[in-house]
Amino acid sequence: MLGDVDLCLRPATELAALVRSRELSAADLLAAHLEQIERINPRVNAICTLDAEGATAAATRLDEELAAGEEPGPLAGLPVVVKDLVDVAGMPTTRGSPLYRDAVAEYDDLMVARMRAAGAVIVGKSNVPEFGAGSHTFNTVFGVTRNPYDLGRSAGGSSGGGAAALTSGMVAVADGSDYGGSIRNPPNFNSVVGLRPTPGRVPRIPAGDPWETLSVTGPMGRTVADAALLLSVIAGPDRRDPTSICEPGAPFADVAARNLKGCRVAWSRDLGMLPVEPAVAEAIERALPLLTDLGCRVEEAHPDLSGGAEAFDTIRALRFAADHAATLRDHRGQLKDTVIWNIERGLALTTGQVIRAQQLRAEQFLRMSAFLERFDVLILPVSQVLPFPVEVDWPRSVAGVPMATYIDWMQSCSLITMTSHPALSLPCGFTPEGLPVGAQIVGRYGGEAGLLSFAAAWEDALAISSRRPALAHADTSD
Repeated sequence: MLGDVDLCLRPATELAALVRSRELSAADLLAAHLEQIERINPRVNAICTLDAEGATAAATRLDEELAAGEEPGPLAGLPVVVKDLVDVAGMPTTRGSPLYRDAVAEYDDLMVARMRAAGAVIVGKSNVPEFGAGSHTFNTVFGVTRNPYDLGRSAGGSSGGGAAALTSGMVAVADGSDYGGSIRNPPNFNSVVGLRPTPGRVPRIPAGDPWETLSVTGPMGRTVADAALLLSVIAGPDRRDPTSICEPGAPFADVAARNLKGCRVAWSRDLGMLPVEPAVAEAIERALPLLTDLGCRVEEAHPDLSGGAEAFDTIRALRFAADHAATLRDHRGQLKDTVIWNIERGLALTTGQVIRAQQLRAEQFLRMSAFLERFDVLILPVSQVLPFPVEVDWPRSVAGVPMATYIDWMQSCSLITMTSHPALSLPCGFTPEGLPVGAQIVGRYGGEAGLLSFAAAWEDALAISSRRPALAHADTSD
């Protein structure tokens, strides 16, 4: 058996198989991860709440069930961290806000209950920005999460804590949620895989607005297969979510790399309109020839997403006003300025602006659907920037172009959000300085299986999924 650190960096699919076969106990697997957390988390600050005692009890119970011949489930013994916007019974759900510092959840969210039932061992909660607002993980409750590849850089957000914990071997898989890029930007900054599913693929129970479909929940993993494994558990219908897709999640666990010969690929460096740092686009372009080698027909093409930014800004602001207007009224002094700005923007919207945004949103879906009749997938940058200095709350410019608000620099993700099509962040390279760069792969509506199998084939050709940050390894002091 490999050493504890090497064990922590192995694919989740392999670790679960070892536990199921009883070649490795869940207790020993957890102990290795707890040691990794103790060694790394003080420097990265990815896990904001740790429940070592509860996790140990769960792992011990799982080993006893295995010894009795019981089926442990597909996530058997995998140490998992849950985003601190999601309720885990007995743990705080702070939402990164001092207003909820002591808010302990009484019940598990549906996703958490599904992970537990599948044998996952929940070790704690992952850090988030305040109310999940912004793609840089910092708050006044727990502080900032640092990028394990460069501790002076951002880990992204709002799923930055989970992505940073995952890439450094503190957990085997992690959940994320995504409105404007929160399950794509952090995996991109941390060289892991993140999937924003089709709305309804993963039910959201509870949900403040059960009809809201811009916010989705999805999996993160160090490999495509790991992300697919977690998706297989958390996906699947639930009658309490009226938008949930009536297809089981289990088949996603069997997704494998497919033959890409003849696959039609659209490559868009900038969606025809966005500023992108040259180092980002160049890293992806270095990886594109591998697709040609695999038999793909790669063509430069841009979908027409004009109007998408206006629609996103309006609908997002409306959501902030609906969720947080009372909080602004009663606790303005305890909110960060970007949250205040987004709430006030929502409160100032006119009926005409909301109607126009919904019309524009419909156009985004129809245009992307038509575009993906011509192509099997669209590839574009995940983020328009490299991981930025951790002291910067949000980039004020991209490739020399000023950004007016804290969400403008994320349009490579938020414009895709408005199409409602599934999108996957796949590690595809590094800059000469060692900073990760990922490619965003957009698939057809409801086509997660095809998207995952495409990504798995490209991942195999790239052969970089095992490249982890130096601090993840026991023999380094950096």
